[in-house]
Parts: sequence; structure tokens; C-alpha cells
Amino acid sequence: MQATLVFADLIGSTGAFESQGNALATLMVTQVTTALAEQVRQFDGRVVKILGDGVLAMFADGPSAIRAVVDMQRKHQARMADIPPALRLPIRIGVAQGAVEMVGDDCYGDAVNVASRLSDLCGPHQIWASLAALDGSEELPDLQFKKLGLVSIRGRSEPCEVCQIDWGEDLATSPMTQQASLAADRYLVRGAAKPQHIELVWRDIAQEFTTDDFPIAIGRTHQADFVIKQPGVSRSHARLEWHNGSIVYTDLSSFGSWIRFVGGDADVPLRRDTCVLHGSGQIALGSPFADPAAAVISFRVSAG
Repeated sequence: MQATLVFADLIGSTGAFESQGNALATLMVTQVTTALAEQVRQFDGRVVKILGDGVLAMFADGPSAIRAVVDMQRKHQARMADIPPALRLPIRIGVAQGAVEMVGDDCYGDAVNVASRLSDLCGPHQIWASLAALDGSEELPDLQFKKLGLVSIRGRSEPCEVCQIDWGEDLATSPMTQQASLAADRYLVRGAAKPQHIELVWRDIAQEFTTDDFPIAIGRTHQADFVIKQPGVSRSHARLEWHNGSIVYTDLSSFGSWIRFVGGDADVPLRRDTCVLHGSGQIALGSPFADPAAAVISFRVSAG
């Protein structure tokens, strides 16, 4: 049978058990997963199972699933605004469409794996969806779909085209105060288990790094691994790290970074946030690409 699969996952639950204790952390996690499950049912979806701090759900069609996940993010943001910052657990959501097999009350299939993988590697407040899952959702109000190109997902031979669903998170969160975290890898992922190389080029400077070289510091200071001596670039502007099978770019600056992927149709703005690099593209440091004074790095990620 064809279905649209949704995997919603809480970020930070492990830390909550350590910092808040088992009783309070269990209450926090249970309240969120119960609310997510109820929202699934409100949009005619089926809760397949609750996996500790995650919810796997199934919908008969894509538009119902997209309405549900957007409602999840918006209502969860409203709930978090009423609780202390130390107790907030953001969610990340992956959506995929395809054939599934039901075995008892559980389901299996490529779409299940893709939804889980996208959720596992996207960041707080984010929704990533395969292009197939968005069929019929183009006319939904107050939403924008940012095409981020073809993505190879670990364990899958064929890449899939993935979009980010812009559900209005900028109204609810401030990128100036959002802390970057490797638990919150943002945007797309190559997801390859094998080592990767990344080539960085700025003006006449070209350097290639392997995952054995990470972490890589990018900045204006001579202590950086990739030095960019240009106004607007912070002394310690960004960091590249190897995490969960992917190369993760973390912006550390006051003025931000902008990432443009080849094959994508929207720039990804970052300010003290993270983005998983895949394929090839460019990174503007300190100001957007439209600014002639921006320091622009070209990058290319390749398997080792």
C-alpha cells in the first residue's frame, strides 16, 4: 500500500534525563509525544508506534501529512513559549512517501527508512520532506517549500529529492539566540557511511580536507585551518565537523553565513546554527551573496 510516513523526534531528551532527573524528564517527554500523537489523529493519521522520544505515524495522503506536521511544529512552539528554557525540547520531523508493508501493527518499507533518516539528521524546528511527499500540497496556505537538491541517504542506493518546509519558524524563534548543536544538524545530508572529502576554495586559495582532519576552523585569524582575511569575516567564523556520517557546517559568527547548494532554489541562512553540507555549492560569510563585499567560499563534498 502507498502511504506518507512521518517521523517526529524530540531533541535534547537524553540531556533532560541527565539534568532534570528521570521523573521530570519522563513527564516532559511523555507530554510531548502524547500531544504529537493526538495531532496525528486530528489529521486522520495513524500512530504506528511511539519510540521513547519519537513518534512514527502514517497518513493516506501527502497533504494530510503536511498539514499535520506543520500543526505539530506550530503548536509545539506555542507550548514551549510557556515553559522555562531549560525544560524546552524542540522537535524535528521527516516526511517521506512510498510503498509500505503492514506486519501486525507495525509498518516497513523504504518510506519508513527515509522519514526516519531525515528526522534523525534535521535540526530543531525543521521539517524535511521527500519531493514525492509534497505532491498535492503546493497550494497549502502560509507555507513555502525550499528545494535543496538530490540527497543520497545512507543505506539507500538511489538519491531522493528533498525539500525543507518553511512553516513560519522565524516568527517563533530567533536565530540570534538559538544555540548551535551537533544534535541539531540542519538541512540536508549526504548520509554516507564511508569517509568524505571536502574541498574549499576562496580566491586563489584551495584546500582539501578529509574527515580525519576534522574539526576544521574557518575564520580570519591565522590560527584557523582555512584562513579568510577579509572584513566581515569573524576571527572564528565557522567550524566543520564530522557527525553521524555527514559534514556539518556550524556558524559561530555575529553576522552569519549563507549557503547555496548547486541544484537548490533557495539560499540557507545561518546564524549560530548548523547545516549539513552535501554535493557542491558556495558559502557567503558575513553578508548575503547579493553583497559584492561578501567573502564567498566554494565547496565540494566527495566520497573518499
